Amino acid sequence: MSKNNNWSILLKGILKENPVLVLILGTCPTLATTTNVAGAFGMGIAAMVVLICSNMLISLLRKVIPENVRIPCYIVVIAGFVTIVQMIVQAYLPPLYEMLGVYLPLITVNCIILGRAEMFAGKNSVGKSALDGVGMGLGFTLALCAMATIREVLGAASFAGIAIPALEPYKIEVLVKAPGGMLVYGLLIALVFVITQGKAPLKKSFSCAGCPNAKHCHSACTEIADPANAETKEVQ
Repeated sequence: MSKNNNWSILLKGILKENPVLVLILGTCPTLATTTNVAGAFGMGIAAMVVLICSNMLISLLRKVIPENVRIPCYIVVIAGFVTIVQMIVQAYLPPLYEMLGVYLPLITVNCIILGRAEMFAGKNSVGKSALDGVGMGLGFTLALCAMATIREVLGAASFAGIAIPALEPYKIEVLVKAPGGMLVYGLLIALVFVITQGKAPLKKSFSCAGCPNAKHCHSACTEIADPANAETKEVQ
């Protein structure tokens, strides 16, 4: 691997292809865990550890995983690392475990991790996959911490749970609620667009075409949309 290529893989996830602010992935945990800086940082680190480990293992096994069952295999690998991280956090960081709640085990179905497994780790070497995991993980963590800082400082007059008395009379409580989260999220996306001068890849479609599971769930969606057709197939 060339040195320049390594840096490109590592740095692209931080800004140019930030998974949260550019690729618009992982929106659910982003909005849910950014009311507190400590929780956002914990979620980012947990997801980064899972991302790095799953990327490396999937890359290592990419030539032996059958093509037709690769998505279930990826999910099993990711779920295994999420379980390990969850048990470690529960054992050694109980307050963080309580703070993250259901969103910690839900890292298993985080679109960022499954998406990188499908789009990068399954096609590249272990070293490159590890760098991709570090870069995307850092980008995810920084985006969460930036959102959490704005929402907690301005919305709750505190930082990582430490009160800031001077801001108490001026706090904007809506920022720690769902509408405030969406507002801050949109503003950060716009800021990244300005910083990158529009050169970052834009997500032009939010249809199923961008989902790694699209091919596998297409038939199920068709049956739901057209049950009569599904019945005909069963008779045939």
